[in-house]
Amino acid sequence: MSDVRVDSKNYQMPPSEGFTVAYFLTVADVDRSASFYEKVFGARITDRGVPQSGRVFIQIANTWIIVYVGGGPTDDKPNITLRAPTNPDEVSSFINIRVSDIQSCYEQWRNRGAQFLTEPKDHGFEFRCYIRDPDGYIIEVGQSK
Repeated sequence: MSDVRVDSKNYQMPPSEGFTVAYFLTVADVDRSASFYEKVFGARITDRGVPQSGRVFIQIANTWIIVYVGGGPTDDKPNITLRAPTNPDEVSSFINIRVSDIQSCYEQWRNRGAQFLTEPKDHGFEFRCYIRDPDGYIIEVGQSK
């Protein structure tokens, strides 16, 4: 397998060679979620998926997120049901965004409608805060010292 270059101009979903990674979010409303990531982070909708699938590929910097309404088991994931979170205070994973200027991002993204849990906090080795998306997923925003 050839090297995957760390140059956002060369990232593709799906890739022409090698592989890329996307974070899959099961959401209640695909259009609402896509709009949130576009508005707050300047994301780009790269693919609306197979017609009628309801799946949307979103590129944020050099990362992809797939948003989809979920559903019941399929032949390749029997006994697995995908559904949007029901309790926003119980999470098992989250998106982590590293930035060079957390205060600037905090102000810009808050002005674009992001709902932060707190302002950036100093944790000694980093500044950190969290955003909640429309389905309750949390997004960590951090700046290393």
